[in-house]
Amino acid sequence: MNEILENAKFGPDGLIPAVVQDSHTREVLTVAYMNKEALQLTLERRETYLWSRSRQQLWHKGETSGNTQRVMKVSLDCDDDAVLVEVEPLGPACHTGSYSCFGVEPGLEGVLQELYSVIEGRKENRPEGSYTAYLFNSGLDKILKKVGEEATETIVAAKNEDSQRLVSETGDLIYHLLVLLVERGVTLDEISRELKGRRK
Repeated sequence: MNEILENAKFGPDGLIPAVVQDSHTREVLTVAYMNKEALQLTLERRETYLWSRSRQQLWHKGETSGNTQRVMKVSLDCDDDAVLVEVEPLGPACHTGSYSCFGVEPGLEGVLQELYSVIEGRKENRPEGSYTAYLFNSGLDKILKKVGEEATETIVAAKNEDSQRLVSETGDLIYHLLVLLVERGVTLDEISRELKGRRK
C-alpha cells in the first residue's frame, strides 16, 4: 500500500488519472482523477475516493447515491503515472444511473455479480424499507421458503405459453437464490468453478 502511494507520480496539478474497472467483468466503469489524499483513502478504506476537478473537492464514490465500490486491487501502470482501481461495484458507476460511464452494459455474468454485490450491501447495512433487508432480518427459513415458492412459480410459468411470464418468474427465482447464497456465504466464483467443472 505504502509502495503505491510513494511511487505514484502526480502531475503538476497534483492529480493522477484513475481508471476504475469492474474486477469481474473487466469493463471500464469510469476514468477520473485522484490527488494524494484520494489515493491514500482508497488504499486504506478499500472504497473508491476521487478528486472532482469541477467541484475542486474530494469525492467518496457513492457517498450520496449509495453506489459505493469495494476496492479489490490498486495498481500503477508501468510509468507510475496512472492508477488502475479494480472494484466490485455496489450499483451503477455513472451519475446517469448506467453501469458504466461509457455506455457499456454488463452481460449476464456482470449483471449477476452486480446484483450479488448489491445484495451483500443490503445484508451489511439493512436499509429501512428494503425487501432484501427484510429477508435477511427474517432469517434463513424465510429465505428458503421464498426460494421454494419462486421455484414452484417458475415451474408453473414454464407449463404455459406466455414466455414473458417465464422470464419474470426466472428472474424472481435467481434473485432469491442470490439472497440465499449471500446468506450462506457462498460466492458466485464458487458456483462458476462448480459449473466449469461440469463441462464434459
